Amino acid sequence: MSRAGKYPIKLTEGVSAAIAGDVLTVKGPKGEIKISLDTKHAGLVDIKIDAEHVIVTPKDTEEKTSRTMWGTMARNIRAAVQGVSEGFSKPMYMNGVGYKASVNGNKLVLVAGYSHDVIMEIPEGLTVKMGDAPTEFTVMGIDKCLVGQFADKIRKVRKADPYKGKGIFFKGERIRRKEGKKK
Repeated sequence: MSRAGKYPIKLTEGVSAAIAGDVLTVKGPKGEIKISLDTKHAGLVDIKIDAEHVIVTPKDTEEKTSRTMWGTMARNIRAAVQGVSEGFSKPMYMNGVGYKASVNGNKLVLVAGYSHDVIMEIPEGLTVKMGDAPTEFTVMGIDKCLVGQFADKIRKVRKADPYKGKGIFFKGERIRRKEGKKK
């Protein structure tokens, strides 16, 4: 039994959901997200929409893939509802001598210890807001998956080094420091 799927998804104030063909559209104050229902596994669940809730149920409770997709689709719809009402954000910071970040139009410019600046195109639907210091920034958007993927792509520019403590970090992340080689 799916713990994620068995609870109905509450549509918060200002959020509406509708199914048109093979697409579930969730609209809210921050935007609109479309979830495709025509994939091989999405056809294993039934989705019902009433005034205040979206209810996801498996078509066949005996089949394992149907039960797993039940929880997955429920989580995807719950993330879409939260995204269009509140949005998602990933605060990040850089640590290292000379490290800094800046936003120029639709590009994120990272100075991360290389001989050149790393310029990254900010995907459609995302914004990058600079923090108080030039080493702090936040990736924001309504699509949870897109926010996480772009934040991970930024982090891969200079991964956190456990020996020197340099790199690009998520706020609140703890990197276990390692002791260097002894003579």
